[in-house]
Amino acid sequence: MKKVLIIGGKGNGTVLGEAIIDANNKGFHDFHFSGFVNDRDNLTTIDGYPVLGGIEDIHDLCKQDYYFVYSIYKFDDQVNRINLFHKAEIPTERLITFVHPTAYVAPSCVLAPGVFIMPNVSITSNTKLGLNCIIRPGSTIGHDNLIGDHVSISAGVSIGSCNKIGNGSSFGLKSCVREYSEIGENSMLGMGAVLTKDLPAGELWLGNPAKFFRKAFYIND
Repeated sequence: MKKVLIIGGKGNGTVLGEAIIDANNKGFHDFHFSGFVNDRDNLTTIDGYPVLGGIEDIHDLCKQDYYFVYSIYKFDDQVNRINLFHKAEIPTERLITFVHPTAYVAPSCVLAPGVFIMPNVSITSNTKLGLNCIIRPGSTIGHDNLIGDHVSISAGVSIGSCNKIGNGSSFGLKSCVREYSEIGENSMLGMGAVLTKDLPAGELWLGNPAKFFRKAFYIND
């Protein structure tokens, strides 16, 4: 059983950690949720789980045989948070690939290191997911999608087939994407939005049908 630390904090991080615990309760014991990596000052626990160090401690935590999930993605801050991931220099072999036992992932799918698939997700044939993608509960993803690195998919999202989804893109709660769409890097589809055409890089689209709302507010350090 691999000891897993969630890089992140309360909320999204806790949800991922407790999905691992739920998988253990269902008889799947590949991973053990051991706590968090978090840089907030003087934080020793999060929701009752221990904080074992910060980003700067990851090298030493690897020596202690810990594995990691990177969870600190956020609308309008994807670029900075992806840059933080690269600065952390986490060895690829130390990123777990987790599929909750209630999820369906077709055997022809390809999951990169760091992919985290939550309960009741369905992903059908020949879809490829890149590094550190997070697919949250109840989402459905059709066949033959090419999904880039660091893509964040909220609960209840529906993505059709044969789409090309760029690195760092984000999908809000219960949003929907038609088939054969191209979604640019670091783009955002808002909560409940229905995308019927291509979404350019670095833009936020809202509504049904989804339309341009504004540019993403990325600030590079």
